[in-house]
Amino acid sequence: MKLPRTTLILILLALGLGGFVYFYEIRGATVQEQTKEQKQQIFSFAEDDVQSLTVTTKKLTLNLERNPESSSNPKWLIKSPVSGPANDAIVSYLMDLLVKGNSERTLSTPAKELKEFALDQPQATINITLKNRQSHQLILGKSNFNGRFLYAQADPAAKPDGNINVLLVSTDFANAVNRELSEWKQPVDNSQKLPPLTIPNPTPTNSK
Repeated sequence: MKLPRTTLILILLALGLGGFVYFYEIRGATVQEQTKEQKQQIFSFAEDDVQSLTVTTKKLTLNLERNPESSSNPKWLIKSPVSGPANDAIVSYLMDLLVKGNSERTLSTPAKELKEFALDQPQATINITLKNRQSHQLILGKSNFNGRFLYAQADPAAKPDGNINVLLVSTDFANAVNRELSEWKQPVDNSQKLPPLTIPNPTPTNSK
């Protein structure tokens, strides 16, 4: 039996719609779930576990240590290249990224290709020492092709097959570490140095 032309068109439209639903709803959800599973936390330590940080950029090598007087302000001290209290807001911003930051994706690549990600001459390296003396390292390379993420290595080590893991991390890491030394220092409260405001007494006028 030959189907009417209108019925045939409706069947084809239904099949096309079904394919659309499959690829964009079912298949798309599966791909999103796989991508979500690829997101992994970079480090597993807590903020209170960190004893010291060394941030090395192309301009500066900065050593930070937790203030041993935990109840006092500031929580962090700059040990070098100068000594003094650190800007807690700036350090906390970096710490939050280290503790909560995720890798959007992990690429397994031959170690000889580090140069392709600018990880052989990184824009910054962050060395972390925990209170239990364990150490971690995060190396920040260049941005990926669309500038949304940075290539990075966490605790770099070659795998048995000779490859290395390259992570895609937030560009916020670059914003957190590429700072002038003055930004890392605790802001000076100039209000404490201003002289008290004095109002001159009015000069009496002689009345005749």
